[in-house]
Amino acid sequence: MDNRSAGLLEDANTSLQSELPSCHTLRNQASQIFLYAFLSVGIVCTVVGNFLVVLSIAYFKQLQSPTNSFVMSLAVADCLVGLVVMPYSMIRTVEGCWYFGVLFCGLHSSLDVMLCTASIFHLSCIAFDRYYAVCNPLVYSLKMSRNNVALLIVVCWAVPMLISFGPIMLNLHIAGVNIVLPNDVCVFLVNRVYAVMASLVAFHLPMVIMLIAYWKIFKAAKRQAMQISAMESQMAGGVGKDSSKKQRHRNTIKREKKAAKTLGIIMGVFLLFWMPFFTVNIVDPFIDYSTEVIVWDIFLWLGYINSSLNPFLYAFFNRSFRRAFLMFIGCRVCLPGSSPGMELSQTRKEKNERADK
Repeated sequence: MDNRSAGLLEDANTSLQSELPSCHTLRNQASQIFLYAFLSVGIVCTVVGNFLVVLSIAYFKQLQSPTNSFVMSLAVADCLVGLVVMPYSMIRTVEGCWYFGVLFCGLHSSLDVMLCTASIFHLSCIAFDRYYAVCNPLVYSLKMSRNNVALLIVVCWAVPMLISFGPIMLNLHIAGVNIVLPNDVCVFLVNRVYAVMASLVAFHLPMVIMLIAYWKIFKAAKRQAMQISAMESQMAGGVGKDSSKKQRHRNTIKREKKAAKTLGIIMGVFLLFWMPFFTVNIVDPFIDYSTEVIVWDIFLWLGYINSSLNPFLYAFFNRSFRRAFLMFIGCRVCLPGSSPGMELSQTRKEKNERADK
């Protein structure tokens, strides 16, 4: 979400109206080449990784679940960030100038705000879905029915659109901001009201939902692991001689620990990459837009990186997704024996053991 500061101001005069100087490139050619190469890799990873998620869920029936409906919609949002937002932001970051006109500057800022907010909204919906699946499994099918999932996905796209295109294209986000921007500078300035309200809706509210949901999931997983451990100790006697049952319980404990670890990584990455941006986003209008441009660029691209990492966090940790990705990368979906209804969760060894039984 591109909310760069007016740190380009050469002086903070107290007149009613200030004017940003025209852009100028401060980086040498070697730095520009390095930045273009580095950021291009990030863009390619964002597009390819999220496209694989969309392709896998659309093709394999096993992956078509309520949770993965959110994951697929999330991947669409993140893929669009890589396709229509990051390339133009890369040119502006490296060159220090905006070559695409005033109208497209507003459109680009609107898309930036909308898609990044949509991505964050989907993360909170995934947390909400997992909360019911783990903590209230008996009502999960009711709460996460097909209609409810579709409604939540619509909300994940509609609310970001309302807080982006409407205020930005109508210039409501700069009401009271007396700074004139040259045509070759695309700096997304916002007034205090928009900075606070948009940050609360786009980040802090979803963050609270995620924190509460994942904390409850963590406690439920820990409680279930303790119960399983107690059952296993009781089976240490005569009943416990059934090694296959004991092994299944051990595997369950391992899965619970892995799930808790995954939740911690997901929440930690989300806060690490988005918290700096939204913190400065609120503070900057209250300090007369004095945050340096390079600080905004760093925090902005940290947020973009989150879109690059989402396929790894929500898909690559899952065995079924990993197998689906490998099948697409290796073009094995075109080989005989491959079908949308094939089993993805079992390894070849597990399949052979099941066949022997």
